[in-house]
Amino acid sequence: MAAKVFIDGEVGTTGLQIRARLERRADITLISLPEDQRKSRLARLGAFAQADVAILCLPDAAVHEIAPDLRDLPCRVIDASTAHRTDLAWEFGFPELDAGARGRIAAAKNVSNPGCYSTGAIALLKPMIDAGLIAPDHPITINAVSGYSGGGKAMIADFEEGRVQGGFVYATSQHHKHLPEIMARAGLLRKPIFVPQVGQFAQGMIVQVPLHLPPGGPAAAMAALRDHYASQHFVQVVERAAMGDRIDPQRLNNTNRMELTVDGALETGATVLIAVLDNLGKGASGAAVQNLNLLLGLDEALGL
Repeated sequence: MAAKVFIDGEVGTTGLQIRARLERRADITLISLPEDQRKSRLARLGAFAQADVAILCLPDAAVHEIAPDLRDLPCRVIDASTAHRTDLAWEFGFPELDAGARGRIAAAKNVSNPGCYSTGAIALLKPMIDAGLIAPDHPITINAVSGYSGGGKAMIADFEEGRVQGGFVYATSQHHKHLPEIMARAGLLRKPIFVPQVGQFAQGMIVQVPLHLPPGGPAAAMAALRDHYASQHFVQVVERAAMGDRIDPQRLNNTNRMELTVDGALETGATVLIAVLDNLGKGASGAAVQNLNLLLGLDEALGL
């Protein structure tokens, strides 16, 4: 029997991408509301009551408003917003986080989908801490660039209608919404400095973490990544040369893959950790479908 899935917020960027990944699957029946009922609380609750899994693609405030009404409903929930990413009552939806993550996600009632920047940052930093290469209170700097689709409808319109050209740096005040989840899920005790940028391209992402390690640091960091992600399907550790002289943030677009690598100087230990992913794929909609598959007891790569 096909599983019933309701995407609350299916006309937003993330919702549309999730729907596109699910609508041709014979094992999924999508519950969809007419346009004039999409903001009706009663109609939405009716859809939640019918669903086996609901996926929330809503602003944080709207998630906090509807979440209490879902506690007593039988549907399981994936939240694609920031609202529950540090809430211990919600399982963090990064299956590659550690050896037990898949099992915890598969058994969970509620799953919080990771953010795009944080997916790359956590993927790079947690293995360093677990391997003892850096301490949890190590001073960390995270630099990243994303496609403009991560900024939602208004930013997409600004770029595609020519009001913004060439990209920009933002959130330099160090209050970016992804910082709490990066700290909580990577195991950091000290708030990192995060400098995100938006580029003149629709989707794709690079996350970089520079580290001062002892001589030989790049090799040790590479070994830690390889150990952590051995035999993973979607997260792959590759040689730096595989990404080319100029790393393209769009190299994994329209996939659920993330590639990790390390560069730097062995003689000094100056190390740069690098993650490449699609901010709309492994950074959002692809990750939601991967988590949905786990909740339904299916092959996590189905439809991806």
